Amino acid sequence: MTTPTTPVPAAAPQDEATLDELLSRPLSGVGEALAAAGGDIVLLGAGGKIGPTMARMARRALDAVGSSAKVVAVSRFSDQAVADGLRGEGIEVRVADLAEPAGYRDLPDAAALFFLAAMKFGTTGAEDRTWWSNAAIPAMVADRYRGVPSVVYSTGNVYPLTSLSHGGSLETDPPGPVGEYAQSCLARERIFTHAAHTWGTPATIFRLNYACELRYGVVADIAVKIAAGEPVDVTMPAVNVAWQGDVSAWALRSLELAAVGPHILNATGPETVSVRRLATWLAEDMGTEVVFVGAESDDALLNDASECHERYGYPTVPLRRLVRWVAQWVAEGGRQLGKATKFQQREGNF
Repeated sequence: MTTPTTPVPAAAPQDEATLDELLSRPLSGVGEALAAAGGDIVLLGAGGKIGPTMARMARRALDAVGSSAKVVAVSRFSDQAVADGLRGEGIEVRVADLAEPAGYRDLPDAAALFFLAAMKFGTTGAEDRTWWSNAAIPAMVADRYRGVPSVVYSTGNVYPLTSLSHGGSLETDPPGPVGEYAQSCLARERIFTHAAHTWGTPATIFRLNYACELRYGVVADIAVKIAAGEPVDVTMPAVNVAWQGDVSAWALRSLELAAVGPHILNATGPETVSVRRLATWLAEDMGTEVVFVGAESDDALLNDASECHERYGYPTVPLRRLVRWVAQWVAEGGRQLGKATKFQQREGNF
């Protein structure tokens, strides 16, 4: 069997249940990639922004190809409703605090691992906790899951700012992290790379910026400011964004790329879009005005995901449709997750 695909609707989701169904709708090839692991799929840090819909997509994709492999979501699950929702959809939930070394012996075995845990928000002023979360925890995870094919979420923040004429950083470009958050993320990559070479752990390092849906992401950040009558800062002049449903599908499929290298894969949308244009579109769609502050710089945090698109195709939700959906959602008072990306940061202070 193969993973069935359903066309993405043109109309915006009207409620969170519809939104979550769309975000977790499996795309072509996801079920096959997961079933090829030959056993249970474990997602560590599955209670955050991306984890719940990614776990649902994994379960739905495995069901579609007739696989009985478990999908196990591991997190502290501070929001019990998230855990209960996952259980209700056939996902095994394990409550664990990855910051506690003593708990690793009780973590579930896996045929494939997706590592999603990280700390970004509030890292400034909590640098010690940032490094523990983004470097020490990966070391313990890599030790616990020696030899298990792994997809490790990372970030485009490991790259330096690049000229707008450059076209975005490629996987082969040298890192140049700005600030302690980005430095700790590069440490996470280096730790899993050491595990790959030392213990033969195949891995894919998945460098993402930025995933967007209607409740969070760069587009939602800008829309919320416009709705509140606040100015939009254009000092960071341009961004790359992609629909989170596509990002989750790419991440799940990238398990098939895991290698003792590891394999590095950039993930984002194909456009380098100006922040001013995003804000202008949003204001038009929301029927309001936008005020800008700052002056555009001549460089930005940009990520070239050409390899990802060649392998897995362009996003199923085009940029302009994504903007229109977010505008409608925010204008109608749709819930936000309250986790701003802080994409405007040029000094690495999150």
